[in-house]
Amino acid sequence: MNLAICLLFKHFIYLFDFFFASIIVNSSFPVQHNRVYTMEEYYNRLQIFTRNKRRIDKHNEGNHSFSMRLNQFSDMTFSEFRKSFLWSEPQNCSATRGNYLSSNAPLPDSIDWRKKGNYVTDVKNQASCGSCWTFSTTGCLESVTAIATGKLIPLSEQQLVDCAQDFNNHGCNGGLPSQAFEYIFYNNGLMTETDYPYKAIEGICKYEPKMASAHVKDVVNITAYDEMGMVDAVATRNPVSFAFEVTPDFMHYHDGVYTSTKCHNTTDKVNHAVLAVGYGETNGTPYWIVKNSWSTTWGINGYFLIERGKNMCGLAACSSFPVV
Repeated sequence: MNLAICLLFKHFIYLFDFFFASIIVNSSFPVQHNRVYTMEEYYNRLQIFTRNKRRIDKHNEGNHSFSMRLNQFSDMTFSEFRKSFLWSEPQNCSATRGNYLSSNAPLPDSIDWRKKGNYVTDVKNQASCGSCWTFSTTGCLESVTAIATGKLIPLSEQQLVDCAQDFNNHGCNGGLPSQAFEYIFYNNGLMTETDYPYKAIEGICKYEPKMASAHVKDVVNITAYDEMGMVDAVATRNPVSFAFEVTPDFMHYHDGVYTSTKCHNTTDKVNHAVLAVGYGETNGTPYWIVKNSWSTTWGINGYFLIERGKNMCGLAACSSFPVV
């Protein structure tokens, strides 16, 4: 009898979740995230949405350092998400040789380049294109240029998507910021976002050197796994581009310090590039402050915190920044 009641209760909970998810998917979710479903697709997406919601609820009921929530990816499986928003071409971070020299200066306990001045552009949206590496690149170059000149100008991701293939980058299928900085160096500059706007699809290269707004004099690569080198660079120089491995729980990150036991910390598993704009510590846990490229509706207004000092998810595998 007790077993029957238990099974009935579990079935009721599932139906309640499904009904609740149906209300969300049928009303606000499609409008908010520009979704249009056929009747057949609607029920498939509803099932995916329900599974994601239950996974989020279960996570948030546990004792974790970060919370999760529904967002623009909640009607997608991780496989679908990975194909649209992460690298599909493997990137060999280990091929990047480190040349960063530590300052050996006393480092502050925390730093946030967003608060030091007008040095960080607004969070952007890569949309359904694995071009995160271009946003990490432009974000870093925008900040480095602003620190050097006092002028913060949004730069063109689309130029990198369309034009940087000769430097082992693959448009919407992935690339590395270090290789993108090399492209900018050897091709004499990067145009502004206004002059070469983002399309989220690969196209014909339309770069005009005479219209370049930002230039790179050198590329600095921090030695693989030297996370203290990253700390030194962010503290004494500028924001730093890096890559790491995204796993399913990161899709629905909301706030708190992200940490994972499911991701790898090797150079061959990284699949997403972002920008470290600072670091700090909370409740004894050191963290990075990171700018993402999934719009302000994701995470902490487009940012996230990730545990620092443990090469979490391979974040110290390949970090770099340009010299202007």
